[in-house]
Amino acid sequence: MIRVVVAGALGKMGQESCKAIINADGMELVGAVDNRLIGSELGPIIGNTDIKVTISGELNQLLEAVQPDVLVDFTRPEVVQGDIEIALKNGVRPVVGTTGMSMADINRFINMASEKKLGGLIAPNFAIGALLMIKFATEAAKYLPHVEIIELHHDQKVDAPSGTAMKTAELISEVRGNMSQGAPGEFEKIEGVRGGNFEGLRIHSVRLPGLVAHQEVIFGGVGQTLSIRHDSISRESFMPGLIMAVRKVMNLEQMVYGLDNLLFEN
Repeated sequence: MIRVVVAGALGKMGQESCKAIINADGMELVGAVDNRLIGSELGPIIGNTDIKVTISGELNQLLEAVQPDVLVDFTRPEVVQGDIEIALKNGVRPVVGTTGMSMADINRFINMASEKKLGGLIAPNFAIGALLMIKFATEAAKYLPHVEIIELHHDQKVDAPSGTAMKTAELISEVRGNMSQGAPGEFEKIEGVRGGNFEGLRIHSVRLPGLVAHQEVIFGGVGQTLSIRHDSISRESFMPGLIMAVRKVMNLEQMVYGLDNLLFEN
């Protein structure tokens, strides 16, 4: 039985994660952390009164008390780094869906996990379809190197661009390099209207109520365009990937960046 604690348990992704873990074979939800409703029972909040888990406000104490195998983290950028450090210190494998960390931070945690020989995952996206979108886009960039990314998320997302857009841009850059796009004399009449520039690739972020998580990668070539798009209509779309990640990190001795490295492993 894999024992799991969820940090950020009362957020939309946190609640969905708790439900998925409860319903997954071979897993047990043994703890929930949030800075809201501390001391309340989680069960009635997620619609399952059979679950006897009390919401804790202190991660370190909870991990010491319940000794889980895995910490699932869907908190916020200003919280997640401390959570990962606490998890690794307690010998707990982090599975992190919180975005907003720099590659320097991610590499630091990869090194920390390797030193402790602990499995872990930092994933910009848990949706299988989104991972396939990134894989297809990376392949397309070999043949159509002129590309822009439009990512669209709900208006409560605090970091931009999204982790998925950054992961896509990083992998595309590996196959096409840093290249200039557009007219040499291009200028912006409104600052930022052309989006963020990542090694010549433009990324555009949209934040609106009603959205969940969406991304379109648009390629342009002579006389043609190619669009690769993924839409997460509900947060349930992330749960199969999350459950797979919780299982797979139990057999790892290092931290991995990107669920694609587990999904597409040989």
